[in-house]
Amino acid sequence: MSPDAQEPVREAEAVPSFDLTTQPWLPALLRNGTEANLSLTEVFERADDIRRIPGDLPTQEFALVRLLLAVLYDALEGGPPTRDAWAELWEAGPEGFPAEQVVAYLSEHRERFDLLHRERPFFQVADLRTAKDEVFCLDRIVADVPNNDRFLSMRAHGAQRLSFAEAARWVVHAHAWDVSGIKTGAVGDPRLKAGKVYPQGVGSVGMLGGVLAEGDTLRETLLMNLIPREDDDLLRHDDEDQPVWRRPQPLGAAPLPEPEAGPYGPRGLYTWPARRVRLHHDGREAYGVVLAYGDPLPYRDMHGCEPMTGWRRSAQQEKKLRTSPVYLPRTHDPARAAWRGLASLITGYPPEAAQRAADRGAAPGLTPRVLEWLGRMAEESAVLGQDHLLRVRLLGCVYGTQQSVVADVVDDSLSLSVALLSQRGSRLRDTAVRAVQLAETAVWLLGNLAAGLAEAAGAEQATPRAEARDRGFGELEGAFLPWLATLKSGADDQEQLESWRRTAHDRVRALGSELVESAGEAAWEGRVLPTAKGGTYWLNAASVERGFRSELRKRVLAPEDDGPPPGPAGDAPSPSRPEEPAP
Repeated sequence: MSPDAQEPVREAEAVPSFDLTTQPWLPALLRNGTEANLSLTEVFERADDIRRIPGDLPTQEFALVRLLLAVLYDALEGGPPTRDAWAELWEAGPEGFPAEQVVAYLSEHRERFDLLHRERPFFQVADLRTAKDEVFCLDRIVADVPNNDRFLSMRAHGAQRLSFAEAARWVVHAHAWDVSGIKTGAVGDPRLKAGKVYPQGVGSVGMLGGVLAEGDTLRETLLMNLIPREDDDLLRHDDEDQPVWRRPQPLGAAPLPEPEAGPYGPRGLYTWPARRVRLHHDGREAYGVVLAYGDPLPYRDMHGCEPMTGWRRSAQQEKKLRTSPVYLPRTHDPARAAWRGLASLITGYPPEAAQRAADRGAAPGLTPRVLEWLGRMAEESAVLGQDHLLRVRLLGCVYGTQQSVVADVVDDSLSLSVALLSQRGSRLRDTAVRAVQLAETAVWLLGNLAAGLAEAAGAEQATPRAEARDRGFGELEGAFLPWLATLKSGADDQEQLESWRRTAHDRVRALGSELVESAGEAAWEGRVLPTAKGGTYWLNAASVERGFRSELRKRVLAPEDDGPPPGPAGDAPSPSRPEEPAP
C-alpha cells in the first residue's frame, strides 16, 4: 500500500468531487489554432468552435469521441429517429446543434460524472480492492509508459501522480485500449484464482481497426458518426440501450451476466466497462490505481452493433464454428499507409478477395458501417451533398507479447468525397481501387530495380529493395491523396485513371533513374550469372534499367492492358510474385 494511503482519506474529504460536466478535462484544438481544456458541458456548447479533441495519444481521442457520442445518443434518446431528423440537425448548422438538450442532460445526470464520487465514481468501482489492499502505480492505465521499457517512454520515471483531468482521460482510455495479460484480481471477482485473473482480452476497442469520419469541426464529426435509428440494419438500437453511468446498479468487481450486460446499442457499446478501475487520490491528484478485468466483449459478428471498424470474413472461425459467414473486425496494419488499404475501406475487401467471395457465397468483408451510412446520405439526400469531402481517420493499437504490451499505435487518414461511398459511385470506387493497384505495381517494380542493381554488384538485395519501396510509396502517397480528392460525382473516371497512370509512371521512373545513376562501378560493370535452363547471362546496371523501364511502361502506362496486375497488388504481396527482374 502507498505510504500516503492513510492521509489521502482525510484530505479527500476536503475535495469531495471532480465534476466532469463542469471541470475542464478535455483537451480541445480550436478552429483558431489555439488550445483549451474544456468540460463536458463546454465541449458541447462550443462544438462548432472546436476542430478536434486531441488526447494524450491518438487512441485516447478515439475513446473520448466515442464517449461524447454516447452522451449525444443518450441525450437524444437514442439519436435522430430518421434520416430527415438527422438532415435537420446537419442543415441547421451551429444553431441547430442540440447543445442545450445535451447540457440539460448532463445537468440531470451530473452526479454520475463525478470522478471522485464516494459511491459511484465515474467509470470506476468505489470499493474495488485486492485481497491485500494493494494500490498500484498509475503506469497501469497510462499507455505511454510501457512496463520495463522506460528508455523508450515519455515518462522515464513513470506516472507518479496525475491531475484529476488527466486521470479521467486515462480511465476512459483504459476501458477502451487496455492490454491483456495476467492481472491482479479484485475481491468479489469469481474469475479470481490464487489472487490473479488470467487473460481476458484487451479493452473494448482493442481488437478494432478504428475508423472515424471527421468533419471540419467537432460538431460535424459528431453528427457524421451519429447514425439514425431508422438505419437499424447498420446499427442496432434497442430500447434497453444505455450508457454505463445510467445503469441502475453500480458496477461491482464481478462481470455482469451476458444478457444483462448487452450491448444493446451504441450507448452501451461506446461506454463498455471492459475494466474495473478505482483511482486512489489525496484530494489534489491521483497517485495510484487498482485495475482489474471487467465485462468481456465478444467481437465476433458484431457488425450490426459496431459501426466504427471494417469487417472481414474468418475462414478459421467458420470452420471452427461450422457456420457461415463469420465476421471479425479488420485491424489496421501499421506498415501499410491508409491509402494503400483504400479498397478495404470503401468496398469492404481487397480486390483479390472478390473471387474468393464468389466461391464462399457471401461478401468477404464489410465496409465500416459509419462510412456506408454516409454513402447512403450522399445518395439519397441533397443535404450532405455528393461531393462533400470528409476525412477518414484510421486509429488502432498493435499489441505485442500475447497482447500484454502496446507495440505500436496507428494514426493515419485520408480525405475523400462521399461520392465514393455511395452505390452510384461504383465507377469512381473502381477507379480509386485500380489506381492503388497501379501504384503497388509501380513500387514493386522499383523494388525489383533496386534489388537487381544490388545483384549486379554482387551485394545483398533485401535492404535496397525495402528502401526503394519505402521511398516509392512515400513519393506516390504525396501525389495520390490530392488526386483522390478530385474523384467527385462529375469526374470522368477514365480520364482520371489515365492521369494517375501517367503520374505513377513518371514519378517512379524518375526514382528509378536516380537509383541507376547512383549505382556504383561494380553494378555498371556487372556479372555473368547462370540461368535456370543452364545457360548464362550478363547482368549489369544497363540491362536492369532496361528491364525496369519496359515493365513499368507495360504494366503501368499501357492503356491497352488495363487488367489487374499479377498478384494481389491491392493488398499484401503474394509469395508467388517474382522477386527478381527478368534477365
